[in-house]
Amino acid sequence: MVASSRQEAVVIGAGVSGLTTAIRLAETGVRVQVIAGRPPSRTTSALAGASWGPYMVDDERVTGWSATTLGEFARIAHGDASGVRFVRGMEASVEPAEPPAWATALSDYRLCDSTELPAGFVVGWWHTIPLIDMPVYLRYLTARLAKAGVRVTELPRPLRSFAEVSLPGVLINCTGLGARDLTKDPDLQATRGQLVVVDNPGVDWFFQDSAEHGDLTYFLPHGDHVVMGGIAVDHDDAKDTLDPDSAVEKGIRERCEVIEPRLAGATVRARRVGLRPNRASGVRVEVDRSGERTVIHNYGHSGCGVTLSWGCADEVVALLAGL
Repeated sequence: MVASSRQEAVVIGAGVSGLTTAIRLAETGVRVQVIAGRPPSRTTSALAGASWGPYMVDDERVTGWSATTLGEFARIAHGDASGVRFVRGMEASVEPAEPPAWATALSDYRLCDSTELPAGFVVGWWHTIPLIDMPVYLRYLTARLAKAGVRVTELPRPLRSFAEVSLPGVLINCTGLGARDLTKDPDLQATRGQLVVVDNPGVDWFFQDSAEHGDLTYFLPHGDHVVMGGIAVDHDDAKDTLDPDSAVEKGIRERCEVIEPRLAGATVRARRVGLRPNRASGVRVEVDRSGERTVIHNYGHSGCGVTLSWGCADEVVALLAGL
């Protein structure tokens, strides 16, 4: 279903989910306003690596959402303006594992020969996927949204409740980890991530291990720089800061440099620490009529927000049209 131009919506949040959802709504004729406690450049999305790759596949919706996003990335990955590039690389596992169905479905998928695998890995596969330079990509999304006649209004502080929104229209909740307090959702928890950005010494392929928790190993080339990561560990708001941990960075660099020696000694450009919105019960994309305002939720994507973004945005459009 296509949303009606008579409908109005207020998207809350200006990360990748909020901007993508607002674009889809505006481009289908909905009158949209976007409000956010932070501008796009200061959201968690701006701190991501980032690569396309669904991993929460126990949710049957994930496959369709990620496929929709892959199609959109294929459409916009021309030139440097979008920050989206298709790059060939390897995913590998230190434990025996079957390649995921989404990987084997890619046109250039190939299982690694044992001689190609880095030390310690027992299985791996080659394929081409989108890599997304997030600061560039968020600027692209903001410009595309402005072209549709919508700009982001920055709030003096994050919302404490939906009742604070006086603007007319259905509320679209794309607040990521902020939804933990805004919706009192006990399933939403913070998972800490850390990465380091270095000058690119000539790396033109990516590597990712298949781990989802603890120490992660990946490097993602984005033209003149490479993003290296990472970790996925529980974050305690009361005890942990968002300062980069030098010991964690040392481990990241050592793991990546073993696989790609050209990264050794590369000059650091930036260090990033962010909190993934991990939801134990899965991504929340649904209509909520429990309060005074109708809300469509779109949050809880964990580290898969970029991968699911366009698919979830289309789901929101369909839910709004069905109201």
